[in-house]
Amino acid sequence: MCLAIPGKLIAVTDQLDGTFRMGNVSFDGVIKNVSLALVPDARVGDYLMIHVGAAISIVDETEARKTFEVLKQLGELDELNE
Repeated sequence: MCLAIPGKLIAVTDQLDGTFRMGNVSFDGVIKNVSLALVPDARVGDYLMIHVGAAISIVDETEARKTFEVLKQLGELDELNE
């Protein structure tokens, strides 16, 4: 099963051009560097779905928070702290 985790884009950290960008995403305070190549319209403050180190879509903040809370309750976020 593939799983995408919602997180908030807090900074664009590297930008080769409009498509090839990297950014820092916060998962409830845990910061990870992810590829933004698949979401060229993503801006700081947007909530993104992240899968295997790549943002795959921009999502609504309310839905992102709901999903994140369910994953926390299920204990599915332990790997983020590693």
